[in-house]
Amino acid sequence: MESRVTRDGRGHVTVWSRRRVALFTGAVCAISIATLTSRLAGDAAAPPPLVGIHKIQHVIIVMQENRSFDSYFGTFPGADGLPRSGGGAFASCVPDATPHHCLRPFHDRSDVNNGGPHHAGAAIADIAGGKMDGFVRQVITGQHGPYCRSHPDWPSCAIDPRHADVMGYHTAREIPNYWAYARHYVLQDHMFQPNLGWSLPAHLYAVSAWSARCRSALDPASCVSDLNLTTPGRPRPRGLVYGWTDLTYLLHRANVSWRYYIDLGAAPDCSSGAIACAPQPQTLTAHSIWNPLPQFTDVTQDGQRQNIQSARSYFAAARAGTLPSVSWVVPSGRSSDHPPSMISRGQQWVTSVVNSAMRSPEWSSTAIFVVWDDWGGFYDHVVPPKVDRFGYGLRVPGLVISPYARRGVIDHQTLSFDAYLKFIEDDFLSGRRLNPRTDGRPDPRPSVRETATPLGNLAADFNFARPPAPPFLLDPCPVGYVFHAHCA
Repeated sequence: MESRVTRDGRGHVTVWSRRRVALFTGAVCAISIATLTSRLAGDAAAPPPLVGIHKIQHVIIVMQENRSFDSYFGTFPGADGLPRSGGGAFASCVPDATPHHCLRPFHDRSDVNNGGPHHAGAAIADIAGGKMDGFVRQVITGQHGPYCRSHPDWPSCAIDPRHADVMGYHTAREIPNYWAYARHYVLQDHMFQPNLGWSLPAHLYAVSAWSARCRSALDPASCVSDLNLTTPGRPRPRGLVYGWTDLTYLLHRANVSWRYYIDLGAAPDCSSGAIACAPQPQTLTAHSIWNPLPQFTDVTQDGQRQNIQSARSYFAAARAGTLPSVSWVVPSGRSSDHPPSMISRGQQWVTSVVNSAMRSPEWSSTAIFVVWDDWGGFYDHVVPPKVDRFGYGLRVPGLVISPYARRGVIDHQTLSFDAYLKFIEDDFLSGRRLNPRTDGRPDPRPSVRETATPLGNLAADFNFARPPAPPFLLDPCPVGYVFHAHCA
């Protein structure tokens, strides 16, 4: 057998036979191939880096209740707030029932408000053809008319309509955390509720971009647009009610996780549309105005009703780092900001929801959108733009909270809840829309709201070129807060 001799730099001699050379060469090649294969496999297994909007892997929509933009941020510096005259006084003066008399905005220092009527007819009356001066008259005729004459002991009937708190506004004195989020993150001063009217259609738009009534919940073609969805004296609906397509249908088809977290308790609005009624319970399965998904036909057909969970599950998922891709978080009446609930408790609830997300292992990939479902009868001076005969409705506050949110920015884009659906669809669904022509489950909705001409893009509220910012934790009930005793 042939052999060769090698000598290293230290004089050590190695005798190499042909067989030993072959074995050594084969071993080296095997190691090299294995290393290359391992590297290639590792490269294939590693997902590409997330860029732009896709850095947001968890969207949380926090839906509060019944506040106009001017009632919460009408004096926020730099925002399109309450207009003033050249002398600094408020320019708005809304007429009441007395000839030649009107009410101006005032600083409301109370923790409990009354608000005003907020059904679709009240919205049209408040807007008053663009004059934005129907708010006080609606309180007088809507809440202090026939109902108060027959129910004089109802607490809100004791309020003097000549001093209606629909003209009141709050500042950082009453809502310090909301203002702190606005200063630190993004405040949206042209967020409009998507519909003319009250809570139920607003919540339907928040998950489906439509509000309708169906002759048969099993036949989407039988659904027609409806903003009131109330029949006085009609019992609460049972079983399936909403036959058209909601966003969860697309999410489920694309294997995108979602949850609808609702705080168990009571909702203050009446499902019949009445001014007052016995407390309406909120459960995971029963129909309620703030929890419509259990009655959507597609949610049941997809086997997804288990995704409607209590708010307690939200806090647990945030702690564990197991939040779904898309979450809606809905309060109970007590913590909703909805009159006559204390605004201090609403702020406490929202701060707790935000803090939980910030403390989560998933904070660095999270976007929180805080919004109020309708204007609650409170004054706002901005005329809503029209997208169709059903909306937009009146202006409501909107906040964007995220490690990628722009710092201290006021977003002047025209927005509505449809922008949330658009953001989710762009982030997780490659831009697929709730479009009857393409979504695989056609219904007769009058338009594709996510593509409406005036609608802005929420992606403009983020700066994805910078590293994620650390949490901005706030005390849910700050020491020294004027209403500390109410929320402690």
